[in-house]
Amino acid sequence: MFRLNLQKLFLLLTVLAVLFTFANSYYTTYQVQKQRLIDSTLEANRVYAAKLAETTNNSLESSQKQLAYSAAVLAKDFTNEALLNEEVKRLFQQSNYFNSVSIVNSKAIVAAIFPLTIPVKGNTLSDGARQSFNTRKPLVTDPFIAPTGRYLASVSHPIYHENGDYLGYIAGTIYLNQDNMFFKLLGQHPYNDGSYLYVVSRQREIIYHHDQHRIGQHIENNPVLNAAVDGQWGSSIVVNSLGIPMIAGYAHIERAGWGIVAQRPFENSMAELDIQLMEVVLRSLPILLLTLLLIWLASRYITKPLQALADHAKDMDKSDAEHNINQIKAWYFEAFELKQATLRGLSTLNSKIYQLNEDSYTDPLTQLYNRRGLESVLSQWEEQKLSFAIIALDIDHFKLVNDTFGHDVGDEVLQNLSAIIRRSSNTKAILCRNGGEEFLILLPATSPHLAYRHAEKVRIEIAAFNMPTAGKITVSLGISFWDADSDNSIKTALKTADTALYQAKRQGRNCSVIAE
Repeated sequence: MFRLNLQKLFLLLTVLAVLFTFANSYYTTYQVQKQRLIDSTLEANRVYAAKLAETTNNSLESSQKQLAYSAAVLAKDFTNEALLNEEVKRLFQQSNYFNSVSIVNSKAIVAAIFPLTIPVKGNTLSDGARQSFNTRKPLVTDPFIAPTGRYLASVSHPIYHENGDYLGYIAGTIYLNQDNMFFKLLGQHPYNDGSYLYVVSRQREIIYHHDQHRIGQHIENNPVLNAAVDGQWGSSIVVNSLGIPMIAGYAHIERAGWGIVAQRPFENSMAELDIQLMEVVLRSLPILLLTLLLIWLASRYITKPLQALADHAKDMDKSDAEHNINQIKAWYFEAFELKQATLRGLSTLNSKIYQLNEDSYTDPLTQLYNRRGLESVLSQWEEQKLSFAIIALDIDHFKLVNDTFGHDVGDEVLQNLSAIIRRSSNTKAILCRNGGEEFLILLPATSPHLAYRHAEKVRIEIAAFNMPTAGKITVSLGISFWDADSDNSIKTALKTADTALYQAKRQGRNCSVIAE
C-alpha cells in the first residue's frame, strides 16, 4: 500500500495551508471591501441626487420669482400690447431659463410671445396646454405637447388686476427634447463610468435623460423612481427597465413634484474593486512564491520543528498565529528560514488588511477621521468612561467659496483648514471631518473652559491664514462636554455642540460659544 513519506506529507500539508490562508484572506478582504464600496457608492449617489434636486429646485424658484415680478408689472396695464411684447422679450433675453416666454389672456388666447419665430400669437390654447390657465396659481406644469408639436413643460404665474379680476398668466417654456435649462444644469455629469442621471414628472414620464431618445417615455414599476416622485430621498440597489442592476440615489424636486435619480451600474462599481484586489494579489504574490520555495527546500530536512510549522501553518488565519510560530524552536538554518518567511508573509498580509481597514476610518481628502473612525473612538471612550470636551467647527459661508471658485478650490480650503486644526491640537486630540465643511475636535479629560481656549486659538489661526485663491475664511465653533459620570449620552453631547455651533452662527459667525 502506497504511503507518503513524512517529507512529502509535510510539504503537501504546508503548501495547502499557506495557499488556503492567503485565499481565505483575499476572499474575506474582497467581501468586506465589496460591501463598503456598495455603501459608499449608495451614499455618493444619494448626496449627488440631493444636491442636484436642491439646485434644480432653486433654479425653478428663481424663475418663478422673475415671472411673479413680470406679472406684477403687467397687471398695471394689461391692455397695453406694446408693454406685453416688451415684457416677454425682456424676460426671455434676461433669463437663460426659458426657450420661450408667452402671455395668455383670460380668454385662453396667446396675447404675446417671444421669440416671434413661434407662430402661435392669437391662437387659442389647446386642452392639453391649459394647466396654468385652469389652475390660476403659480405652477410648474406637467409635460405636454404644444400646438407647435414641441414636448415641453412650463413655469407660469397668474396675472390679477388690483380689483381681483383674473387677466391671464405669463409663462416660460422649457423644451424637453431640445437644449434647455436641465441639459445645462444636469448635463455636466460625467458619463464615462456608466453612471447617469434622469428626471421624471409626476406622471412618471422622463423629462430629462442624457439619451434624448428616452425623453417622454413612461416608466412603471420602478421603486426608486416612485419613491423620488412621492417626495422621498434615499438610495437603493434597483434593476432598471433594461434589466441592469443599478446602485441608485434619488431625491425629490419639491416645486415641480418631480423626481431625480443618479445611478451607476452595479457591475461598473465592482470593476474597481476587482482591480484593487488584483493589485493586492500581485504585490503579495512574490512573498507567497518565496514562502512556497522555502517550504520546498526545508522539506528535505524534516524534523520536529518542520512538523510544528506545518501544524501552525493551517491556523495562520487566527489572531494568535504569529505568536505560536514565534514559539517554535527552529534550531537549524532551513527551519529558521521557513519560519521567518512564513512570518513575513503573514505580516505583509496583515499590514495590507490593516491598511485597508485604516482607510475605511479616514477621510481621503483631509486625512482626518471620518464618521466611522469617530464612532470607533467614541465607543472606546465610552467603555473607558473617559470624559471629554467636544468642539464642533463649521466654515462660514463655505458654499460661497464653492460657488465662486469651484469645488477644487473648496477641497483645497478643507485641506488647509484640516492642517491648521492638526497643527493647533495636541497629539491626544481626536480630529474628525464630520461631513462637508463641518469638523469635530475631541479633547479627552479637558474642561469646557480649556476647550473654549483651544477653540479660540484654532479660530484665530484660521482667520489669520490666507487661503490660496479663496483668501481669508472664518469659522464658527460650538463647545460642549461629556461627563462620563453623568446620565447624558455621547449623542446628546454631540447634539449640544451642534446647538452651540448654530448659536455661534446666529451671533454673527467667526466666534466660539460654550453650550449652556
